[in-house]
Amino acid sequence: MKVIFAGGGTGGHLYPGLAIARALVRLDASIQPFFIGARRGIERDVLPETEFPFALLDLHPLYRRQLWNNRKTMRGAASAWYRLGEIVRAERPAAVVGTGGYAAGLALAYAATHGVPLFVQEQNSYPGLTTRFFSRYAREVYLGYPEAERRMRHGRGTVFVDSGNPIHPPPNPRPSREEARRAWGFPERGGRVLLIYGGSQGSRALNAAVDAWVARGVPDDLYVIWATGKANFAEYAHREGERVRVRAYLSPIGEAYAATDFAMTRSGAMTTAELLAWGIPPVLVPLPTAAADHQTANAVALERAGAAMHVPQAGLTAERLDEIVRELLAAPERLAAMAAAGKKRARPEAAEEIAGRIVEACARLA
Repeated sequence: MKVIFAGGGTGGHLYPGLAIARALVRLDASIQPFFIGARRGIERDVLPETEFPFALLDLHPLYRRQLWNNRKTMRGAASAWYRLGEIVRAERPAAVVGTGGYAAGLALAYAATHGVPLFVQEQNSYPGLTTRFFSRYAREVYLGYPEAERRMRHGRGTVFVDSGNPIHPPPNPRPSREEARRAWGFPERGGRVLLIYGGSQGSRALNAAVDAWVARGVPDDLYVIWATGKANFAEYAHREGERVRVRAYLSPIGEAYAATDFAMTRSGAMTTAELLAWGIPPVLVPLPTAAADHQTANAVALERAGAAMHVPQAGLTAERLDEIVRELLAAPERLAAMAAAGKKRARPEAAEEIAGRIVEACARLA
């Protein structure tokens, strides 16, 4: 059974599709995922390293400010539509799964107009343009944040599922906090460990505030794991010290999560899903330039649920960072309450649940 996955442009749209595809294969080895992506997206680098067949098409986003560039979008869409037809005619898929981004739109449109069952997975609390439009045609919509449903278009038979975001779940059993701390060179007991990172590429704004804060001296009962991003590492590597570990990138990141008591990060959908799954209370600093300011929507949703603290980037200085950290260190009950609220929102087995529902739905439609 062939299942086409369409989504990409960014890792936040591509990696959920990969997680669901792998869960499908674990569930039924006869399922054959096939990925559709954009030549200009992250998938051109990621998909060749995976186990799945794929096709990269000349897909482009809608250019809202540079309208003249939309001729690329239209020209690319025409050639991609023809290629999609070839792929579908070679073996008609049982379903098309869209995970958002401009790389998903055309494949979802093809499925909707050719009677192929389609499913949508939306990662954020403020859904993207593609998933907002195609949700009305979907058999099921899988929500990373339940708040997204009120902004989606409901089809006559569309089922919305509060599935959470598909991530690689924490290992079972988890490594002990003591072992993880020892691996980082921290004392096994006493104090707290703070994890700071601004995504895989790092964050200039976050790094600048952290740099000035570390230079002042971190609290005596705190240990810090700070991931700067590869491009910024050389600038900040000298901040490595007895209680501060500076890394370019955290891979595998589970080694850092296992040692962490609380975190300061961006509020991308996959980052927040992982933090909730690991039971780590976060201080969220949204990327203000994210599309439709969706990271702020994510941070606000989690703060309202009691699972996070939201700090706008504009207000993040070394002084404010120090104030936040000391405030949380002095209130362990608040960290515990945030972790407990986050646990209620955590969906570590989201990929397995989504895969199971897709298989059941396809069986009913067969």
